[in-house]
Amino acid sequence: MVFNSLTFVVFFACVLLMHSLPLGWTTRKINLLLASYLFYSAWNPPFVILLWISTVVDWYAAQGLVKALRPAARHAWMLLSVLANLGMLGYFKYGQFLLDSFTAVMSTIGVAWHPARSDIVLPVGISFYTFATMSYTLDVYLRRALPARNMLDYALFVTFFPHLVAGPIMRPTELVPQFETPRRATGEQLRFGLALMSIGLFNKIVLADSFLSHVAERVYDSDKTPGALDAWAATLAFSGQIFCDFAGYSTTAIGAALCLGFAMPDNFRFPYAAVGFTDFWRRWHITLSSWLRDYLYIPLGGNRHGPRRTYAALMTTMLLGGLWHGANWTFVAWGGLHGLYLAAERAVRARFAGYQPGPFIFLALGLLTYMLVNVTWVFFRAKTFGKAGVALRGMFGLNGAAGPILPTFDLLVVAGIVSAMVLIHWLMRARTLEAVIARAPAVLVSGVWALLLFAIIIVQGVGSAFIYFQF
Repeated sequence: MVFNSLTFVVFFACVLLMHSLPLGWTTRKINLLLASYLFYSAWNPPFVILLWISTVVDWYAAQGLVKALRPAARHAWMLLSVLANLGMLGYFKYGQFLLDSFTAVMSTIGVAWHPARSDIVLPVGISFYTFATMSYTLDVYLRRALPARNMLDYALFVTFFPHLVAGPIMRPTELVPQFETPRRATGEQLRFGLALMSIGLFNKIVLADSFLSHVAERVYDSDKTPGALDAWAATLAFSGQIFCDFAGYSTTAIGAALCLGFAMPDNFRFPYAAVGFTDFWRRWHITLSSWLRDYLYIPLGGNRHGPRRTYAALMTTMLLGGLWHGANWTFVAWGGLHGLYLAAERAVRARFAGYQPGPFIFLALGLLTYMLVNVTWVFFRAKTFGKAGVALRGMFGLNGAAGPILPTFDLLVVAGIVSAMVLIHWLMRARTLEAVIARAPAVLVSGVWALLLFAIIIVQGVGSAFIYFQF
């Protein structure tokens, strides 16, 4: 079930109704749990079993970690959790990828081996709920948190439908305590939650799907060779599409949770106004970047053991972060580029420590950051290195006299939407949406909200899946 569908509208209305009934708190939590299973099973019912396995294994692993008296026993419980979660993730997401990579290696040494394709179906959202459940046992193992008081609260944490399939990646310390006491949204929370859902769906349905996605498809999924204008237009269109799609999902998810009385953390803070790549990753997919920082970068040494160790930790973290996004070497290249950017930025900051750029230099550095981020999006969008190479050569004017691919109207649409998006990010760089809405006149907020809803209804078609569902 996708947020941008009439099915979800009916589903969510029913969930809101059931949650507002004068029932006991345990009963309402059971209703939310069953609704979450229904939400997930609407995509593929058998894969609910994977949710059950992950929930049961990590629940008992955490209980075992608390009761274990010997370090060896604690290590065994932790290993059980890691193997169960990464085992499922590795099989379903990376099984065919590893097999194809092994076949390619064998081919380079002259061994012609062609195994039958396994046709493994990727469970939607497996990367997201795997990281969420692993953070539970890791926090208990590291004594950062205590286990949930009852299995119902933990099961609801794993399956809570707003964040289940595409984040934000929740930590148990953020959500489990909210399940311990009865919650209903106040009138203000309900209005703000519905407004967030409207903004998120507008980003997805109107901007990402209706105006930007087809521009990227015409270039990246075409056999034609793009010139500089087409290559840049398609890449900028994808930069807008991926933001509007994923931030749209996160905003809708946060709004849906708020309508039920639960708070979830921001996942995006106007990332295209970032100045530098450290700043970018503090603004883009925040819950993933913080997860990678806490459970991968810092355990690898972080910045505590000198520059070389720091650079190695950065590169390892970003390469694995790229691989997390998809079972394709292009995603690894995307992560590797970000790792190089972060390492280069750290070296430059050390060389010019104490330098404070003026406003024009600051803006120029921000635009440079955005342009370099767009170079990485080429590898995220292209399905092969060959396609990525064609797009990059086009962006740098190396494709010769390539004929036009995109009509003038599409070029103007991309220029208008992307320019407006980047401008809004810069205007909101140091602000929050909640604070801006709170200060705006009620008439203005109501008028903008009505326009968003009108646009959503006008262009609403068949609900296409969010891009991050594949991860």
